Amino acid sequence: MTDSSDIPRSGAVTLHDVAREAGVSLATASRALNGSARKVADSYRERVEAAAVKLGYSANLSAQATARGSSAIIALLVADIADPYFGEIASGVARGADEAGLVVTVAITERDPEREVRLVRALRGQRPRGLILAASRASQELAPDLAAELDLFAAGGGRVVALGAESDNVRGVAIDNRGGADALGAALADRGYRHAIVLAAAEGVVTSDSRLAGFTEGFTRAGGVVAEVYRGGFTRESGHDLMAQALAEGVDAGTVVFGISDVVAIGALSALREAGRAVGDDIALAGFDDIPTGRDVTPALTTVRIPLEEVGYQALRAAIDAEWAPERAHLGLEVQLRASTPPRG
Repeated sequence: MTDSSDIPRSGAVTLHDVAREAGVSLATASRALNGSARKVADSYRERVEAAAVKLGYSANLSAQATARGSSAIIALLVADIADPYFGEIASGVARGADEAGLVVTVAITERDPEREVRLVRALRGQRPRGLILAASRASQELAPDLAAELDLFAAGGGRVVALGAESDNVRGVAIDNRGGADALGAALADRGYRHAIVLAAAEGVVTSDSRLAGFTEGFTRAGGVVAEVYRGGFTRESGHDLMAQALAEGVDAGTVVFGISDVVAIGALSALREAGRAVGDDIALAGFDDIPTGRDVTPALTTVRIPLEEVGYQALRAAIDAEWAPERAHLGLEVQLRASTPPRG
């Protein structure tokens, strides 16, 4: 190896510097650090990696992307990174990306279709290897502007994955929101509940509408009645405000409240307590997703468990695997009956 003191320090460390430090050719250093399909002997690879660490070398991802046509990046678009639902999905994506030697870039859409289009357009410039759309949308069909951007991304060699059904140029990881909510509605009716209200998102939001439809089907089929649907959003604040509105209009003891997500249900729980109503024995409460906070609140929240980290992991695999069959990502949902919905006599 050369003496590292001979390496100039006036600018960023280059691959040439690493090759000199490791005593190998530039081509060998490049193959060792840049994920070439051509295998490098372990002894050389270890020398190159040690030299890179010693010199503080960082690969030029933009240059790699230009040379390869794509970068070692997976782009993940979520609606709200503060929502544990998306946080757990992101954790699964990150786990899969780490296994594959990739880096995850997260962008937040705030459920704004125009913002989503702008983000996809900007991300195309980074040439990510894959693009995962995890945010809820207002239609099963992609908006024309977004579809056009995704077509351009796919034409450039990138792969698009969405949480939902597959479509042209888009691989899908499906979550059976309707079936899971149907099972929840039936289970609550079996526990003796006959009147329910639902705290949902705006009409047209696919995830919310699917859960509302499924819950209504399961609950009414088993003898219950959905008396009212209040619409807002997916946030804790929305759950709190919708529950406060419902309470102001009057909610009878023995009613079960279904929040379209655990976050919404936890907001509702706060409003119930502020109004002096007992959650469980007075007004029952259920959510959907099974985020960790729902297990920690008192009483623990009845919900439908989605294996969210596995959803993210399967989305990552769909983004990078050459062969993909949707049935590989079959994700079982499970009703979790807890103290927030005790059996009624």
